[in-house]
Amino acid sequence: MSKLNTNSNVYTFIYSAVMVVIVAVLLAVVSQALAPKQQANILLDKQKQILGALKVDYSAGNPADIYMVLVNDTLTYGGASEHSEPIEVYVANLNGATKYILPLSGKGLWGGIGGYLALDEDKNTIYGVNFNHESETPGLGAKIVEPEFRSQFEGKHIRNAANEVVSVAVLKAGKHAEGQEQVDAISGATITSSGVSTMLEVNLAEYEEFLKVESNEGKEEDHVESEN
Repeated sequence: MSKLNTNSNVYTFIYSAVMVVIVAVLLAVVSQALAPKQQANILLDKQKQILGALKVDYSAGNPADIYMVLVNDTLTYGGASEHSEPIEVYVANLNGATKYILPLSGKGLWGGIGGYLALDEDKNTIYGVNFNHESETPGLGAKIVEPEFRSQFEGKHIRNAANEVVSVAVLKAGKHAEGQEQVDAISGATITSSGVSTMLEVNLAEYEEFLKVESNEGKEEDHVESEN
């Protein structure tokens, strides 16, 4: 029986094919083994981001445990149209007050941006926000994650005087959004700031049906009080 010539093209092909199969099998095994841990890390990151929107300091405790205590329900709603995918709203009880947390996703300058928006029980007043990004420019667009930018949204309202969901505009200092409350854009990061503004507008439009639930009654009460 003749030996396979290790210098031949046939040997090189067979060897390469065998190694590819072995590496593929090993990668599949490792991926399967790490999948539960990866999913756990993804869930933990999500919980941390939601706690961030609620302005909860979890550094001294277990974020997952704190999340389980505060966030006690998840509501699922259809989108703004029959073709929209279902959307989720997280419900938290913070110091006896109900907060609604809405997931956000959009596009920045170099990649995806996202986060969570926490609303007071009136579904109109912003309690807190937490943004994230994939690859925005450090010192510029990446500043959307910093408290200085996020804190501007606190206390702003997402509905106008006509009770329409209009979001909050992110604009350069000196510019004005008609019929909207606004925050200052990040200097030198116009595209990322615009991306945040668009993300809020588009995502809140998807939640419009949910946001108007129980809101008309509160609006009418405010109107009556203003006339007295």
